[in-house]
Amino acid sequence: MKLDYLHNTNAFGEHIIRLYDFGKQEALQFKQAIEQTIVANKLPLDLSTLSFIAARNCHLVLHLGDEEAGIQTADGKHFICVLTLNGYQQMLQLLQPFCLKDTKGYQWLYDLDTEIDFLFSPAGSW
Repeated sequence: MKLDYLHNTNAFGEHIIRLYDFGKQEALQFKQAIEQTIVANKLPLDLSTLSFIAARNCHLVLHLGDEEAGIQTADGKHFICVLTLNGYQQMLQLLQPFCLKDTKGYQWLYDLDTEIDFLFSPAGSW
């Protein structure tokens, strides 16, 4: 599984943090990491600490927060994703189909009006 940041992906100046190049086993490992670290233990999840994720040009930490803020950055290299417990539980539901079988589909991991979207795509496309 690879993690990268795509700058200015459309005419609106929006950006994407993308998790891609994975199969159902890595999708399941990612889902379990969110369940255990964020949902069960209420701790931040630094994706660079997960052995199955290779960060290419960015660093992303998932945090539990009081509001749905989505992904934000101050420098274009270090990113933080802040969602509520409900937001992460919804994300887990969106990840579930990728854990059941290998697929070429994709999923946006939250639906917020922010400049940075979060893409989960085995093939890397959308």
